[in-house]
Order: sequence, then structure tokens, then C-alpha cells
Amino acid sequence: MAILPPGVSAESFEAAIREFRGAIGNDWVFTSDDDLYSYRDHFSYIKDQPNELIPSAAVGPDSTEQVQAIVRTANKYKIPLYAISTGKNFAYGGPSPNVRGSVTVDLKRMNRILECDDTRNFALVEPGVSYIDLYRHIQDNNLNVWVDTPDPGWGSLIGNSMDHGIGYTMGFYRDHFGAHTGMEVVLPNGEVMRTGMGALPGSDSWQEYKHGYGPDPAGLFGQGNFGIVTKMGFRLMPAPEHWRNGLISVPKRQDLIPLVEAVNYLSDLSMTGEPWYGSPLGQLMGNTEFREAALSFNEGQMDRQAESAGLHSWQVELQFYGSEGTTLANWEYAKELVARKVPGAHFTDGESLSVPLTREQISNTTGPYPTNMRRNVTQGVPGLGIWYMTGRTDRNPNDWNETHIGLFSLIGRSGEAILKAQQDFADISRRLELPSLFPNAIQTPVNWYQFGFLMGNGFGLGADDSSPAGKIRAAEKLREVLQENAKLGYGDYRAPPMLQDDVAEQYSFNNFVLRRFNETLKDAIDPNGIISPGRAGVWPAPFRSMRGGLRG
Repeated sequence: MAILPPGVSAESFEAAIREFRGAIGNDWVFTSDDDLYSYRDHFSYIKDQPNELIPSAAVGPDSTEQVQAIVRTANKYKIPLYAISTGKNFAYGGPSPNVRGSVTVDLKRMNRILECDDTRNFALVEPGVSYIDLYRHIQDNNLNVWVDTPDPGWGSLIGNSMDHGIGYTMGFYRDHFGAHTGMEVVLPNGEVMRTGMGALPGSDSWQEYKHGYGPDPAGLFGQGNFGIVTKMGFRLMPAPEHWRNGLISVPKRQDLIPLVEAVNYLSDLSMTGEPWYGSPLGQLMGNTEFREAALSFNEGQMDRQAESAGLHSWQVELQFYGSEGTTLANWEYAKELVARKVPGAHFTDGESLSVPLTREQISNTTGPYPTNMRRNVTQGVPGLGIWYMTGRTDRNPNDWNETHIGLFSLIGRSGEAILKAQQDFADISRRLELPSLFPNAIQTPVNWYQFGFLMGNGFGLGADDSSPAGKIRAAEKLREVLQENAKLGYGDYRAPPMLQDDVAEQYSFNNFVLRRFNETLKDAIDPNGIISPGRAGVWPAPFRSMRGGLRG
């Protein structure tokens, strides 16, 4: 092989490969360039460069016992492993490791749905189970539950949860890691551990009480590198009888403050599902006078222009789940609450539909509602429609995003915080000579109780060509954005491997005590540093000199 794990000789690597084959079978150990092609991050800014993060081999275990054997062999030869569930987390690195030459542990063959209970409302699954798989299982067995799905449904429940992914139904279920109910983990020494009530032999309540007794280490495995998760449980949302939506719009920029306050109140009472914020004023950006007022954040002029055009400054779509009567009552209460807080608010009744929706109702993409383009995710139906946003489809024929990196900076959960963040991000864009952001671009809920500003950075961010040098310049712009965001208190909550050290640098309170704490645990639990070294900026002692190695 042209690529070897760091510090591992060709002889040791070949010996490890033989042991992997003996443990899981010849057909499930991959070393050829053709086989490893799918384990590259095809959206990466450093694709085809000497420092591209690619593996030396990949292994495809079919059971927890086979994962244990792989981990023991890796310890023997001090080979770094990088575990993936399905490797579909594109924009955040996909299947690529943090350390070039790692051996990828591809868990997609472990695709069993172990339990799915629609009276206790949970599922217990293996890493290879995708949202589409679980949805089909629910449909085939006429179960009365929904799975809360992210935009692309081909990813793994466990993988999405472990990276703190989000969904679109009711608040508790949207936080996928928060909705997990215990896990089984292969530790770096090859032992198997279960968290929560799973640690009690014979327990029948593993999926009901995830904390168990004593310290709960489950949080260490989210965005962590303390083990390989082989089973995980999730709460499932009971299928409601009815769904309705409604659109609220408010006239002035400052009206966003009481609007967010009201929607937060409704959301925290579990009266409404995912709120979809937006602004009708995007259509005015072609108007020179409005654009100048917007880019200078002249709110009075923006309000006058909006009024002249007969447009409101902000809108939010609310969705309601329950019975027909309760969804109507909650919508009526939402209108009453916002009307008290925002003079001039306008309310548009949406659809009122029995659940489950028909295929035609789900695929309806017409109308004024932000969710119409992604109606499926509001109904617990996974799909791949989000890929229409890329430059690879007839709906979006531009070819600008050959590369793509997701950045998601967290901001406060208030209208004041959103308005301030817009000005802050616009100022950063001007100073770094980046494309101007639409001043009414709305931050989106990351989960039940947090807003974030999503920057889906395709190639072209500050670069003048698509050459390797141009991509490197674009990547450096991203690093500058991260640094400037952090100065203003906006930390990112996830990142691809090439930027994870940069994001980890944002969390520096008390001389990086959080990182030092995590790395102390890492060194104790994984002295050889074999499990995903460098993930989320946590570097074990044998690899710690590699911190920041992708900065050039």
C-alpha cells in the first residue's frame, strides 16, 4: 500500500490485515484503491492533495464480536481506527478519518433493527440502520410510531445522533442525541460496555431510563472517540392523528424580538413542532434602494421599503400535531398570543390534514409555506430531496459547489441575538471580503432550545478559481471566519475533520480545561490512541503532535 498508518511498518500493517481477514472474512477487508475510493470525502477542499484524509484500509464487521476482534488487533499493532456508521455525513467529512492512513471500520453491515415498540415508543438499532430502513420497518409492520429524520434519510440513526444531528418534528425528538436511550459500546481495550439500565443484567427497561445508576458516560461518545457504538436506542414519536400548519408574518424588523419570544414559549410548552423562520424581503434585494438600506442595516428605511412593497419583514411557519381539535386549539392560541405581542401581525391558516398524509400531500411543493419543499421531514418520512440544493440537479444547475463544508455557529435563542448576529456576520463578511449575506437571513433552530447560523460553504467562498491553490485559499477563509466568529462568542457545534482542531480552539475557557479533561480521560481509556484520534480536537498522547496538522 502507498499509504500506511502513522508509525506502522509495512510488515506490521500486513500482519494486522491478515488478522483482520481471519476475524471477519477475506471479503470484508478492503485495501485496493478502487475499494477505498468510497471512503474518501468527495466534498473535501483537500481532495487529491498530499494531505487528503484517506484511509489505508477498511474493514466491514458484521457483529459486536467482530468489532471487538478488530479493536484488539489494532491495539496489538497500534493502528488508528476510524469508525463510521454509513459514512453519509457529507459536508462534515463523510467517511474520511482525522488521521491519514487510519483503518476505517465500516459498520453498515450491522444493520439489524433489534426492537421497535409502538406501545413503549422506542427502537433499538445497530449502526448500519438508516432512517429509511427504520421507516420501512415501521411501515411494513403497521407500527403506530414515527422516526424523526434529518434531511437526507440515507444516514444512520446512530451516526447522526453521535454527531448531534437534528430533525424536524416535536422538540424532544428533534435532538437526536438527547432522544437516545442508552448504548452498547466496544471500548478501546475490546471490552463491551452498556450504559444506563443496559448495565443491569436482565433489565427490561434499558430503553426507558437511559441514565442507570451512578455517573452516566454516554455523553462522552457523542462527537467523541472513547469507543465504537454497536447498539443504541431511541425514543420514537407516537404517530399523531392530525397535522396542521399556519403562517405568521410581522411587519417590522424589530418585531422579530417578540415573535421569537412567543414561538419559544409555544415550543417550550410542546404546543408546536419545528418552527420554520424566513423573510419575504429576499425578493426586494434586486431593488437598489432596499439593498443599500439592508446592507447598511438601516432598519427604518428597510421598514419603509417593506411597507411600500406590501411585504412583512419576517414570517414563521408553525406546525401542530395531535387530534384535529387540539391542533386547532393550539393554532388559535398561537394567533392570540402573537397578536397580543406584535401589533400588525398577520395570520394565514394553512392545511389541516389527517395523518398519515398521502404521497400526493407529502410531495406537494406549492404554496407559501417554507416546509412545502421538505414536507416529508415534518411527517417522519425520510428522503433525499435536500440534494436539490446542490449544484448537481436540474433544479439548481449551477456547478459552484464541487466542494462543500458545513459550518454551524451557535447563537442565543432570542430575536435580539438574531438581529445582532446578522450584523456581526455581515461585518465579518465585509472585512474578510466574502459574499454579502442577506441581512434578513434567518437563523434556524439547531434543536429545541438553540439557534444557529448555517453556512453551507460550497467552493467559491473567497476563491477565484477551482484549482488546488484556490481551494486552499477558500479553506483559509473558512478558518478566518471561525476565528472571527469565536471572538464574538459564536462557537460552532460540529465540523469536518479538516476543521475540527480549529473549532476545538474556540472552546478555550480556563486554559482549555475541557480539552485537557477529555484528553486525560482519553489517555487513560485508550493509551494507544487507536479509536478515532483527533476526533473533535481530542488527541491521544501517541498522536498529540498531529494537532493542527492540516493548517499547512
